[in-house]
Amino acid sequence: MRQSLSDPEKQNQAAVNQAARCLKTLAHPTRLMILESLRRGERTVTELEEIVGGTQSNMSQHLRLMRDREILSARKVGNQVYYSVSDPRLFEIQDAVRAIFCKV
Repeated sequence: MRQSLSDPEKQNQAAVNQAARCLKTLAHPTRLMILESLRRGERTVTELEEIVGGTQSNMSQHLRLMRDREILSARKVGNQVYYSVSDPRLFEIQDAVRAIFCKV
């Protein structure tokens, strides 16, 4: 018989689930390229399209998902939307993944 989780265990499970959702979101080459492109600061959708490639609709889908998962922040100035990383520590995660898995 399975015991029910205590409140701290439930909170821990919720945190693990949230982290897994965000890591799944980052587990896509285009999204990793977007993250890398934002390393030097915020960029517009048009700039990201030029750097990463792909269509505007495809880029918009990736950006919306990353914003929904609170990986990216967006601010609008006139008709331009500027994207930036919501927490710069994401670059540390990206650097660690690269160091472990990309021995180039």
